[in-house]
Amino acid sequence: MKLHDFHDGETLRRQKNLTNNQKKNNAYTQEGVIVNNCCKPDCNFNEICDTLIISSQTKAPAELNEKPQEKNLLPISGIALGVMGGITALTYFVQRSTKNLAKTDKKQVLPTLTRHVALNEETHQAIYRMVRNPNRQTILAGSGVLALTATAFMGKTFFDGFKEVWVKKKEADIQKNLQENLIAVETKTFGGKMQIVRNMLSERTTEFSKALSFGQRPKEENGQKNTNFILLGAATFAGIIGLGFLSIKNLTRGKQYLEEGSRMLKNSIPDIIKKSNAETMEEDREILKNLFTALGTPKKYIKEHLQNLNWNKSDIQDFEDELLSSTARVERALGGDGTDKPTYYSHVDDYRAHLYNYLLDTDNKQFKQLFFGIAGLSAVGYAGKLAGDAIKEVQVKKINAETELNLQKRLVSTELRNFKAKKDAAINPLVEEFYQQKKSGKSEEELKVIADNILYEIKNGAPYVYS
Repeated sequence: MKLHDFHDGETLRRQKNLTNNQKKNNAYTQEGVIVNNCCKPDCNFNEICDTLIISSQTKAPAELNEKPQEKNLLPISGIALGVMGGITALTYFVQRSTKNLAKTDKKQVLPTLTRHVALNEETHQAIYRMVRNPNRQTILAGSGVLALTATAFMGKTFFDGFKEVWVKKKEADIQKNLQENLIAVETKTFGGKMQIVRNMLSERTTEFSKALSFGQRPKEENGQKNTNFILLGAATFAGIIGLGFLSIKNLTRGKQYLEEGSRMLKNSIPDIIKKSNAETMEEDREILKNLFTALGTPKKYIKEHLQNLNWNKSDIQDFEDELLSSTARVERALGGDGTDKPTYYSHVDDYRAHLYNYLLDTDNKQFKQLFFGIAGLSAVGYAGKLAGDAIKEVQVKKINAETELNLQKRLVSTELRNFKAKKDAAINPLVEEFYQQKKSGKSEEELKVIADNILYEIKNGAPYVYS
């Protein structure tokens, strides 16, 4: 049986920080206490039913006879077939794409794709320079960058380890203080459980005394039904309907505003085309392009209105081809020459880049100052971040320990109610059996034996109070 199977908060707290051997010894101790308290001397067979409060009418739980559901391979088969079906669909999609390529309009064919290889790591671009142009400067600068990288890595490793050790020591202190503060919580829980046992013994003793003397069972009060849940459910349902209606109304208004705005923009296109000329062509070109794209106008609409432009026919045709094309143009400086050949570029945001520049040109003192300034700022920033993270972790652990302590204090009442509910679940059937035996005509001496054993079960039976 696992520790959490006890569902006992006090036991969980007590064994949380124990070693495996301590947990095993603690379990053996509890087992010995249970056996010593629960094992009773042999009794006469005629008295065994009264002693152990055995009922001839007790049935086994219905769940005991439930058969486990048989496992099958249907889910595994479904996954396998689903994956293969997806692969088959993908191959069909490739087949269709290849077939449609020959029939596609040349204006709609996707352009070739140039591969841009980014060298954003300073060490990568340094090695690229050494391979591309090996000379004294590139080799010296690259070696300096690699040496600085190794130094920074080792320094980072050291300070990261120092931070973890410091945080771990602080965490140990926090745990010790938490366990010290939990002593009072455990004591309160333990005392409350013992008080519950004494209260149950007192109440049941009084009840059994009255039952044996007057022959009547005390009446139990029936709890009143709570209608708050019904009212809350009705209010929630009404709120959902009201908010849903309001949401639909807002969406309807939004759609109306959007259509009105699109209509105003669409009506402005003919005015722009009418006033456009060769002087304002570049400006009008961007405006019209944005309007046509934003409104999603059909191709027929675009062709009809572009014919009214006061531009050269070649310019109109180029603009029409650009609007009707399925892909956008890319500047040659950014997109390469449009072939599938790879192109390299470097966009570096790294303090080591300034060391590289300084080693390439050591006569430039500003490179040197720039490197030391940015490298120093990076080092101070990292150290500050490391210290801030360490302090934050310790503070979070402290607050978490305080939260845990407050939670355990609040859980005392829950733990006591849980203990009381379990005690009642174990004792109430025995009390029912007492009155059943009384109704069947048992003698007073036999009923006293049953009552005595019920009281014994209250005091020493499960759930147990561990000290």
